[in-house]
Amino acid sequence: MLYVKDHLTNQFISSHEREQMTCQLSAARDLLDSRACPGSEYTGWLDLPMTFPEELIERIEETAGRIRRDYDVLIVVGIGGSYLGARAVIEALSHHFSMLLPAGERGCPLVLFAGHQISSDYLHDLIDVVKGKRVALNVISKSGTTTEPAIAFRVLRDTLFRDAEREELAKHIVITTDEKRGALRRYADEMGITTFVIPDDIGGRYSVLTPVGLLPIAVAGFEIRELLEGARAERERSMAPLSEGFSAADRYAVNRMILMRKGFQAEILACYEPSMRYFAEWWKQLFGESEGKDGKGLITMSVDLTTDLHSLGQLIQEGPRVFFETVIDFASVKHEIMIPGDPADLDQLEYLAGKPMSFVNRQASRGTALAHVSGGVPNIRIELPDRSLKSLGALIYFFERACALSCIMNGVNPFDQPGVEAYKRNMFALLGKAGFEEMREELLRSSSEDGE
Repeated sequence: MLYVKDHLTNQFISSHEREQMTCQLSAARDLLDSRACPGSEYTGWLDLPMTFPEELIERIEETAGRIRRDYDVLIVVGIGGSYLGARAVIEALSHHFSMLLPAGERGCPLVLFAGHQISSDYLHDLIDVVKGKRVALNVISKSGTTTEPAIAFRVLRDTLFRDAEREELAKHIVITTDEKRGALRRYADEMGITTFVIPDDIGGRYSVLTPVGLLPIAVAGFEIRELLEGARAERERSMAPLSEGFSAADRYAVNRMILMRKGFQAEILACYEPSMRYFAEWWKQLFGESEGKDGKGLITMSVDLTTDLHSLGQLIQEGPRVFFETVIDFASVKHEIMIPGDPADLDQLEYLAGKPMSFVNRQASRGTALAHVSGGVPNIRIELPDRSLKSLGALIYFFERACALSCIMNGVNPFDQPGVEAYKRNMFALLGKAGFEEMREELLRSSSEDGE
């Protein structure tokens, strides 16, 4: 079960402040759960763990099984919510050095990612590393025209499958896109390519528990039913009546809002397991893209601890008092290592001989939290029993719900992203895309660059 522990925020937030947030929280819950909030047309994720069709789960499992059987590598082509959720779960649960494991030991295709930036060096090296391997592509895009994944798909298709016949090419590709429209939908229909649908009522950053995330996760060898089961259990806890007390998502959302209104400007997500790095990247998109509107929103940051204590620890401890931390804790580890003894004790570690590394990691976490709190950094703890599919499913749903509640309490639409379009319009104009000629001239006039 997922718990939110806020005892380390008690010197920053009093009990009566949380109580006084009850009315705002209740109103936000009512707006969200009745689908009356801003952006309510994108709340399909709310009930998804309970309503996910069995036949769709079976089709995802069947397609994933075929890819596992026939291919060495799956390249997921997508950006933002189209790849971050899947990558977060896969990397959180995979062997840290899975790329170096022989295929037989790995037991499933290597899942790699493209289309999340426009680096020619990255794409060149990706193509180089998959040469001679059996490669499948899962292209994920609602429109099919998003610049980064569209370029990657075009390059990968031309490079890897240039000589493939039409029917053969279709076998290598799975497309996840809109049900009825868009460039990828037309291409899939023309080529007879296997497709999965991105639901109309679920936005990209909330889509990890749809085929967008579930197919790559299943290809990586993970049981998606367990992920959904964890999300389903957390949904049930989150939907309990407010009269029974704050749920974990309620508590987290309320704490964040109180701290923000007290002047804290940035939230740092921290974890003491390096495999959670991409989970933090997914979290940053979820909250940053949802909250950052109308001049509002917390700055989302992340750290890998204890690693980043040796680079950012000083800033957090004694820098500007604008940060608060949210720390993800796991009660158990997958593999325990005992610290061996050494009578010479040159490294002065003999006092730790015979102790498990997880014990040292937990004490480092406790000591860091106490130090940061004493330095004026509130500390929220999210506790999970283990790093498993069920726990991650619960964590995904918990963050999605808490994010939506935070946004509603702060008066912003949790589900749109109007600011994302600004860079795209400028980029299209500077690249010379048809229909942006006037904008191009204006940009070139206002820029010191020569327009090349």
